Amino acid sequence: MQSADKLSKISLLILLASTSISANANSETETEANTSLDLNLRYEAVDQDNALKDASALTLRTRLTHTTASYNGFTGVVEFEDSRQVFGVDNYNDATGNNTQYSVVADPETTELDQAYIQYKQGKVTAKVGRQVITLDNHRYVGHVGWRQDRQTFDAATIVYKASKHLKASYSYLTKRNRIFGEVKDIDSKDHLLNLSYKTDLGQLTAYSYLLEVDNGTSNSLDTFGANFKGKKDKFSYYAEIATQNADSSTTDYSATYMALEGGYSFDAVTVKLGAEILGSDDAMFGFSTPLATLHKFNGWSDQFLGTPKEGLVDLYASISGKAFGGGWTIAVHDFSADEATENVDDLGTEINAVYAKKFAKKYSAGIKYAAYSAGDSTAGKVDTDKVWLWVGAKF
Repeated sequence: MQSADKLSKISLLILLASTSISANANSETETEANTSLDLNLRYEAVDQDNALKDASALTLRTRLTHTTASYNGFTGVVEFEDSRQVFGVDNYNDATGNNTQYSVVADPETTELDQAYIQYKQGKVTAKVGRQVITLDNHRYVGHVGWRQDRQTFDAATIVYKASKHLKASYSYLTKRNRIFGEVKDIDSKDHLLNLSYKTDLGQLTAYSYLLEVDNGTSNSLDTFGANFKGKKDKFSYYAEIATQNADSSTTDYSATYMALEGGYSFDAVTVKLGAEILGSDDAMFGFSTPLATLHKFNGWSDQFLGTPKEGLVDLYASISGKAFGGGWTIAVHDFSADEATENVDDLGTEINAVYAKKFAKKYSAGIKYAAYSAGDSTAGKVDTDKVWLWVGAKF
């Protein structure tokens, strides 16, 4: 109750500040405030080769956002988000302890304050304080998990400095991780996110330091240092990344390495990509971890590897994508194996992904998506899994 009361007071302060900003801005600037509505109706079905019942979920996510006008560099944002089960299609485990006899669809019913922050922008500096969306680079380490109905945000203070059109630095201090499972699984934290990027003629070079710690009174640091390079030349695209990670607690001390390499080529009608991603292992006892990431984006859409196995993970993949009937399509294949194989765990399976999505009538979108995972070694704890999604969205 104390945390809920505290959040209510913070929300009220943001609302009052935002109203004040809007009132002043209307009289002294020409910038207008903006209110938007974002709806997403989605059906998800899960079929797993185990004792769990097949899951089916039809949920509607509603997101209402108000952004004030700018006044002397200040703006305010207040955003509410609601996720509801509709038409009685609710046969699924929502990952918060309900209907555990079914497979998981991680979209619990929830209504919450999604964002509430004050932003100040002046010259090359932008500062933001409050509950906010934070995404860095390709979401591999820090993302909003926007695929789920309740997206991830953070209670944080962020400062971004754009020194020039080439050089940008950002720093965020996180005090809470507002995760995709509603308030019941939010986590207090003491996280530091530092990201520095520099654009060259060949691409963008980025260096980062992400120092994570769950605020539970114990030693549990997860420190990651790395760099990546992303670029495009003519019809070729390329990406490379390397990072090291140390996990230190009162009982353990592990280290692991991350590596990624991807190349692509665009033909007239399609784009082909080949890549490898390695989330390393420390003696098959600890796997490289990215707990703040948009994990659904990586290692297959069936979400088998939201947590990296202690043996680590090697993901060899290929994809082909293109345009058709006013929309976009992608087909991808993955081959998974352990970074440090053991006697019982080596082959971690394969997966096929396919998606088609399009926008229409300016404000609407729709799509269909499919994932089919085939398990490898039985001792790896995975089972054959099929997932399908159908959705329609609208933005006003």
